[in-house]
Amino acid sequence: MIILALDTSSIVATVAVMDEDKLIAEYTINHKRTHSQKIMPMIDTILKDCEIKLKDVDYVAVAEGPGSFTGLRIGVSTAKGLAHALNIPAIGVSTLDALAFNIPFCNGLICPILDARRGQVYTAVYKWDQEILYKVEEPMAVTIEELIEKLGSRPEKVVFFGDGILNNIDRLREKLGERVVISPQSIRMPRAASIAQLALRKIQSKEIESFYKLAPQYLRKAEAERQYEEKLRCEDDGAC
Repeated sequence: MIILALDTSSIVATVAVMDEDKLIAEYTINHKRTHSQKIMPMIDTILKDCEIKLKDVDYVAVAEGPGSFTGLRIGVSTAKGLAHALNIPAIGVSTLDALAFNIPFCNGLICPILDARRGQVYTAVYKWDQEILYKVEEPMAVTIEELIEKLGSRPEKVVFFGDGILNNIDRLREKLGERVVISPQSIRMPRAASIAQLALRKIQSKEIESFYKLAPQYLRKAEAERQYEEKLRCEDDGAC
């Protein structure tokens, strides 16, 4: 069984190939460049280097969100296109779940933070119990102050990581003090290997749906959609 996994939910583009026994390969680019230009060449290269033909892929897995609206659309569209062409399932995996999975068997809380702009972050809170990763707080779009408030009543150390760290690290340390642990850069960004591993768990537990049902999970409305709704409200109120 071959799983092809990809994540374009942030500035990072990452692709992995995995089977039931091992991670075969993983390519990651953390650099400003359009995902629409690089994701298919990355897929083509990783398959060629692994000596695997596209027709031999059994499942496609993709980060379904939250994250960059454009990035999510590119990743999900790519996964659905491949699944349709190959007539195979496409499996969506939460971006935040996969990020948390980068830090296995941590004793404290795990808190990925993605920059959601407009003064908010995409985040969730996780905790390991034996070999199972549980959600303490479900995925949400909140301000950093709201996140701090949710964490304030708990005693554990908290491992923070993700692209929302740099803008909020001082505030986190100010409010949470020595409880704050910042992850190394090597595990701070999305990894397609984690997407593939969580997809494998879904396959093994038979949590597979048609690729037609796969869609980005945004957590909040796009800027253009919010502006359009605001315009409609303005026109209805006669204030425009």
